[in-house]
Amino acid sequence: MVKDAAPETMSLTNLVREVGIAVAMIGLLIGGLFLHTGTMPPLVVVESSSMVHDANGEIGSIDAGDLILVHGRDPAGIVTFAEATSIGHPDYGHTAHGMGGDVVIYEKNGDDGTPIIHRAILRVVANATATPDRAGLAEAGHSMGESHSEEPSDDVACPQGGAWDPTLRDTDGALGTCVLTWDVPGTTVRNQSTVTVSFNGEEAGYYDCRRPAHGNAEAYLVVHEWQPTHEGLLTLGDANKCSVDQGPGATNGSAGVHGTNGVVEAIRTDWVIGRAGAEIPWLGVLKLVLSSSGPGAVYVPNSSYVGLLGVIGAVLAVPMVIDPLVRRMFENAPEREEAKRERATSMMLSALLEEE
Repeated sequence: MVKDAAPETMSLTNLVREVGIAVAMIGLLIGGLFLHTGTMPPLVVVESSSMVHDANGEIGSIDAGDLILVHGRDPAGIVTFAEATSIGHPDYGHTAHGMGGDVVIYEKNGDDGTPIIHRAILRVVANATATPDRAGLAEAGHSMGESHSEEPSDDVACPQGGAWDPTLRDTDGALGTCVLTWDVPGTTVRNQSTVTVSFNGEEAGYYDCRRPAHGNAEAYLVVHEWQPTHEGLLTLGDANKCSVDQGPGATNGSAGVHGTNGVVEAIRTDWVIGRAGAEIPWLGVLKLVLSSSGPGAVYVPNSSYVGLLGVIGAVLAVPMVIDPLVRRMFENAPEREEAKRERATSMMLSALLEEE
């Protein structure tokens, strides 16, 4: 006669099995998100209120405490607000998180630290270029075509004029060139030494600053005589009232986003972490509440707490509702009577074997 396994052993086995199943499910979830987004980690938690559209919180726009899927998309394929609002442009009408154009996650000047999640407003693209002073660059100790934390000044790299861009290939085939003029896709700016665009619905799509017009401040976004230092994106938080990340050099009165090396420049392709995908509201609130760094839950709207409690309640309630239904289904299933008969037969055979 074979004795049953000890209850302690059965409990330990069940515990190991349940933990294994839980770990496997988490692994499958993370793996699935990685395959879908192409990035790791595939999710970020929004910490600030720079992208809110409603102070009370709103599904569809980005609030503090929301989880955002990060899509590892080719930065060159990012659609800007200028392109999305330009009639006749192939990407006209493209929207993301409540407005035209894509929202991007980027590193400030390529430095480590908390990434920024803001909307891509326009893209500056080199038009006319000139070959830099390679000999001068070598003499100054800068390797040609390499990106360094301290780039050579325009005077050293481009004594004949232009902005030194180490990421572009010159007509001589080497990496690094001097940009003389710029284009801005989605606008009328072509072959200009500086970038000036009024997002007033005529020169470009209308961008509402969400502020009253007064003095020299228009109600719409104006990029004025901006001299980009290299190709890249001009970015802006939806709630920042036209204070662009690139600071007062791009838009009068802008505070700019500051990194360890000063105000961020045009966002280069290698600084872009990804494009903001679907929003999963509220689920990042707990992480912010428990966080010991950054702003914590300061910017989380009250509605997000209500939403999170609702999700937790639903997660707890769903098994309580489903379990009785499943039990009732099994009790009424025809197979149940057959299982009872088989069990009775098995017990009888076991009893006979024990008597022998």
